[in-house]
Amino acid sequence: MIFIPDFWRGDDFMVTKERNEEKTGFQESGPYRATYDLQTDFVMVYGIDQSMPQRIRDWKEKGYIVHLMTGVSWGDYQTYLNGKFDGQLHWDEGQRNKDNNDISHGKDVPYMVPSISFSKFLVERVKVAIDEGVEAVHLEEPEFWVEGGYSEAFKREWRIYFKEPWTAPHESEDAQYRASKLKAYLYTRTLDRLCGELKEYGLSKYNRFLRFYVPTHSLINYTQWQIISPESKLIDLPAIDGYIAQIWTGTSRTPNVYEGVRKERTFETAFLEYGMMQELVSGTDRRMWFLHDPIEDNPRHTWSDYKENYFKTVVASLLHQGISDYEVSPWPRRIFEGKHPSEDGVSLEGIPSDYATTLLTVMHTLGNMKQDDIQIHGNSENIGILVADSMMYQRKLIDSSSEAIPHYDGTGNAMNATHQELLDFSPFYGLALPLLKRGLWVRPVQLDNVRRFSNYLNQYRALILSYEFLKPEYPDIHNALAQWVKEGGVLIYIGDDSDPYHNVREWWNTGNRKYHSPRDHLFENLGISPETEQGIYKVGAGVLGFLSLSPDKCAKSKENGDLLRAMVSKSIECSSKDILLEEKNHFMIKRGPYTIAAVMDESINDRPLEIKGAYVNLFDPKLRVVDEMTLKVNENVLLYDLTFNPSNKGVRLIAASSRVEELKQINNGFEMTAKGPEKLFAVARLTCPEEPSAIEMVIGNDILPIEFEWDQKSKTIFLKYFHRSGQETKISVMW
Repeated sequence: MIFIPDFWRGDDFMVTKERNEEKTGFQESGPYRATYDLQTDFVMVYGIDQSMPQRIRDWKEKGYIVHLMTGVSWGDYQTYLNGKFDGQLHWDEGQRNKDNNDISHGKDVPYMVPSISFSKFLVERVKVAIDEGVEAVHLEEPEFWVEGGYSEAFKREWRIYFKEPWTAPHESEDAQYRASKLKAYLYTRTLDRLCGELKEYGLSKYNRFLRFYVPTHSLINYTQWQIISPESKLIDLPAIDGYIAQIWTGTSRTPNVYEGVRKERTFETAFLEYGMMQELVSGTDRRMWFLHDPIEDNPRHTWSDYKENYFKTVVASLLHQGISDYEVSPWPRRIFEGKHPSEDGVSLEGIPSDYATTLLTVMHTLGNMKQDDIQIHGNSENIGILVADSMMYQRKLIDSSSEAIPHYDGTGNAMNATHQELLDFSPFYGLALPLLKRGLWVRPVQLDNVRRFSNYLNQYRALILSYEFLKPEYPDIHNALAQWVKEGGVLIYIGDDSDPYHNVREWWNTGNRKYHSPRDHLFENLGISPETEQGIYKVGAGVLGFLSLSPDKCAKSKENGDLLRAMVSKSIECSSKDILLEEKNHFMIKRGPYTIAAVMDESINDRPLEIKGAYVNLFDPKLRVVDEMTLKVNENVLLYDLTFNPSNKGVRLIAASSRVEELKQINNGFEMTAKGPEKLFAVARLTCPEEPSAIEMVIGNDILPIEFEWDQKSKTIFLKYFHRSGQETKISVMW
């Protein structure tokens, strides 16, 4: 987006849009096509097949900064599997489940056990992209399924890592926990080798500093979907420069349970997921792009369903003001050229024109979310819920049947009752949703970072913790937690020590001093007896609130959710901190000229949220000017505040579904140059100090008519126009 600055250069001025900030991008495995030329700052050419060099060249010719993205756990790697890389077959390196079945991403595309030789293969293929001049590399989705751990390659890695014979993961909680730790280690090792070696290659051969990023699901989603990934361990790898938060409707519509009701809660889940990923870079110099997807991998939904859930994820992401970079779409080809069920279910149809226009408007608006003026509506006290990588390590229920966990297919139809309850991930959502649903700013906080960064917890004054679904991997974490409480923090511990994973071989039950559970060690550090009954206790200048209740029960009934809310409230009241918790049924934030808001169901009331002023609705394909917005339950909005920066009386671009490369004001009007995908109508709204008397659109050598509307009250002009392949759309407005 382009905004005219407050200074003038005589009677005319010009603003241009550059790509080098790389604020927005998308990934695409197909060749360049004008129908999905989104005109973001950068493109991630996907895949390292034989067509990759030509695809890189084609996108470069169109003016994009070009990155490479490839899967690090799966892909079209038959060359390696069939022995054409090093003369050896590598099919034994595919992930396998208890029944000795391949865990695959498609025919002959197994998820990989990331061996040393596999990393060598990836290095050689990525070098080809570096030779073609890519500026960054994204190594996507380091994923090891919980149901895996039975292939010969994994058994070899087990013997190397644990120095003991392999144990089947389904035989005990201990075996499952150890297998999962090994899976996380293997992908950490692989990414460390890949990024380090390829950075050296780029510098030594081309004197080019390459950047390496990891597109990854959130820790919350990987845990929920029963997948192991390095997550916070990536912070320890110096060659990694940042991440893409792979959060979209497909992850966030995964059902969860609140007050005993299982259903999709896309906004709330997305809010927690984006918060988790913001935490991954908090306090570091690493970069994070938040991903949105206007559709998803599941092709069975209608366009209206996709749109509703897309808006929810966009709004949820924008409530996290610490991030202002975005991957605006994966696979735009399937969005703008794909077909999905019609509303009546009898046919397939392409994307509705209005939705396509709105998508492009939102995508270009996202490029302007770096704002200094941030205002949060209502009390903004953050309540942290401590989470850890170890959540992923105990995602299998050990029982006599020990049947393989089926893949989550996006519906849960293949789940039996036991697997469905595991998928619900109620221990986490039982802590988060009772507070989030009351409009409290709940933030997942990475427990593992307590020992990585000094004073990591200082930005929080109230934290919630349970070891019933995660474990502290190191005992010194408790030193930092106890010190934080003693200095005035409020810690609420929820748990009844019923988790069978308390018995895995770990630091709290090995060595000279053994504890029944890590909670015992934490309480000892706090100066509280492990046998203490539930209640609220002063600890130095701080407070410990203890509720002896399994956290999953807080999701399964309103009564237990109320117990959690009461414990949080009373613990805070007993502290010396001036912490105020304002319960409401909505969230709202202002980022510069943008107002972002969402109203939730299942909250304290169904009261609508009224927003009054002078706004442009950016979710409206006609970019209408409104004096007020009334948001009902389950509605959300992205608005542009026309009263922001009132001293700027000149031409200002409010929003456009194009890349506006140049905006120039002249004595009696302005000129605008725009680019975007062909075959789609584009719209724009700009402030305009005078009513236009003449408007002209030029594409190539053609002078073409253009639709426009003048709004006298807001002094804005609405334009509707189109793009043509490979050419600029030039619009002149005279008054």
